[in-house]
Amino acid sequence: MVKYIALLRGINVGGKNSISMKELKAAFEENGFANVATYINSGNVLFDCAQTDEVLLAARCEEVIEKKFGIPVRVAVFAAEKLREAIAHAPSWWGDAPDEKHNAIFVIPPVSAAEIVAEVGDIKPEYEKLDVYESVIFWSASIKHFSRTRWSRIVGTNAYRHVTIRNANTARKLSELVSVR
Repeated sequence: MVKYIALLRGINVGGKNSISMKELKAAFEENGFANVATYINSGNVLFDCAQTDEVLLAARCEEVIEKKFGIPVRVAVFAAEKLREAIAHAPSWWGDAPDEKHNAIFVIPPVSAAEIVAEVGDIKPEYEKLDVYESVIFWSASIKHFSRTRWSRIVGTNAYRHVTIRNANTARKLSELVSVR
């Protein structure tokens, strides 16, 4: 069995696509996933599974969610090892400055991080920083100048449909959780 994390896109945000984490956990268990746990209300599901193809596994998770909740939800699936590796390769400037917003932008295959970066466009270096490790985009920006950044405007773009975003604290916690399971 391989340890995985499923990152659901766009649930329990602004009263839209509401899914109970207790019911989500039960749905995963009912569909053969083992050692299922959820973390916070933003749609993070940790589980074990014999399947080794992350793209097929994401499609299976999406099917389970739509069948149970009637909501089409995009899902990014990472093997625990890949998530830990990505977070371990975060740039040194990411995640610690209290006057900045820090996000991990997880790209949902088959789209690549390079495609997302190309679509959103170059950063405004006076306001934001960006680094990519495989399918995770690390982004930080000054809270004061957040609205001036290019990446703050990803919402509403075509690229936004192909990513799910977690703040640095959540991304680090998820990496920690998959390490101790």
